[in-house]
Amino acid sequence: MILRLSQLRPGQGGVIQEYQDQEIFLKLMEMGCLPGESVIVEQVAPLGDPISVQIAGYRLSLRLSEAENILVDVNN
Repeated sequence: MILRLSQLRPGQGGVIQEYQDQEIFLKLMEMGCLPGESVIVEQVAPLGDPISVQIAGYRLSLRLSEAENILVDVNN
């Protein structure tokens, strides 16, 4: 099932399929986060923004608006 990264809850993860925004793609590509990488949501801030994810062997904080542009194939 394809969902936006912003829709996942802590503990859920998946594989990045694509980015809908070119700006977020360039930003994450520079950090080694490419389509095909596994991503796991680790924490969500109390008000829902930002979220902390584990990707490419490290933790990354993303704004909710950035996470909305990342499509992932969800693992159950």
